[in-house]
Amino acid sequence: MPQELFEVQLVSPEQILFEGEAEMVVCRALDGDIAFLKDHVPYLGVLADDAVRILQPGDVETAAAVHGGFVQMNGEKLVVLSDLAELKGEIDVARAEQAKADAEAALAADADDAEAAAALARAETRLKVAGASS
Repeated sequence: MPQELFEVQLVSPEQILFEGEAEMVVCRALDGDIAFLKDHVPYLGVLADDAVRILQPGDVETAAAVHGGFVQMNGEKLVVLSDLAELKGEIDVARAEQAKADAEAALAADADDAEAAAALARAETRLKVAGASS
């Protein structure tokens, strides 16, 4: 029996990255991973830096690296509002690898560098979503 569909929007300040129907959406909130299906109870959560996976009919998956923001579900529609988000196909792997190396070097020099730690988390998320995790 096919899954019921619900509306999904993935939005960043620059653009709407995805707008369509999905069978399931999986993301990471600050309190852990959560999967949404149609008629999920209402939910509002803060997103962690991680992947958002939008599972669509026909075994199609849209993945995005999401860096902060919120996820809201009302049972019929899920909205991901992200501070910064990139679809899998838009991620520059070489740039993400360089950003990771730069952040690791900065953290080696100063383990308390919060900016470098945040840059490392963003780079690792990008590499994970792009399938280039090391």
